[in-house]
Amino acid sequence: MLDICLLGSGGMMPLPYRWLTSLMVRYNGDSLLIDCGEGTQIAIREKEWSFKPINVICFTHYHGDHISGLPGLLLTMGNAERTEPLTLIGPKGLERVVNALRVIAPELPFPIVYKEINGAEEEFELAEGYWLKAFKVSHSVPCYGYSLQLKRAGKFQLDRALEMNIPKMYWSRLQKGETITDGENTYTPDMVLGAPRKGIKLTYCTDTRPVQSIVDNAAGSDLFICEGMYGEKDKDAKAREHRHMTFYEAAKLAKAAEVNELWLTHYSPSLTYPEEYMEDVRKIFPAAKAGKDKKSVELDFEKEE
Repeated sequence: MLDICLLGSGGMMPLPYRWLTSLMVRYNGDSLLIDCGEGTQIAIREKEWSFKPINVICFTHYHGDHISGLPGLLLTMGNAERTEPLTLIGPKGLERVVNALRVIAPELPFPIVYKEINGAEEEFELAEGYWLKAFKVSHSVPCYGYSLQLKRAGKFQLDRALEMNIPKMYWSRLQKGETITDGENTYTPDMVLGAPRKGIKLTYCTDTRPVQSIVDNAAGSDLFICEGMYGEKDKDAKAREHRHMTFYEAAKLAKAAEVNELWLTHYSPSLTYPEEYMEDVRKIFPAAKAGKDKKSVELDFEKEE
């Protein structure tokens, strides 16, 4: 199960009712952040979630509204006597940017592991069966979207295990994906597992124009969280000029990618009531929702009959 919270839904500047961009995902006792805008710490506190399990922070890009909350968060982690390593993932220049921000947080009791994204796409295995994929989008600076996937192996086939005389003591290890050699015999997971089952997929992108890489990587997502900088229909030219998206462009991407649900986020400070525009958005993609701070959902595997 993935436990997801849109901590902040604002772009450019924080507002009294809207913090800057950040998403938190919890899985199996660990937490991951995508972006860390101003107000991220407060939103986590308001949600009554914990800083301690955060072990990965990803950055879409290095504009201030996506990273300005990091120094304070690092200090809070340090003051809580954290010693476990923290992994940071982002476009090229990651270590240089973070070191500049750390002028006000120079000494931390935990190491930072930097992983810069190389090329148009890159995958990272966060845990067994839990994958993060970064994919390049189109903004005024290098910028990436992210897909999180919780993959699910096929069901254990008891009849096949018995038919091939695979020792029972190896069954659970094969179910976990392990290959086992016992003397002259080698047992592989595919010998006892059926076809892979549908997993869980979350895709997040912001600060970009509509591009095919978003459709390709969001395809089939259970939840697609996407920038909708402008809801006003007269803001098309402004969106193109500043390399952002409108609500309607995001809805078209969701439709093309055949996702289950769309949440809009990263609103312009001038956009006070996103819900006012949703009727027209849902004409394009009916399962669209206006994201808001601390909007949450639990995504679980499909129940089997």
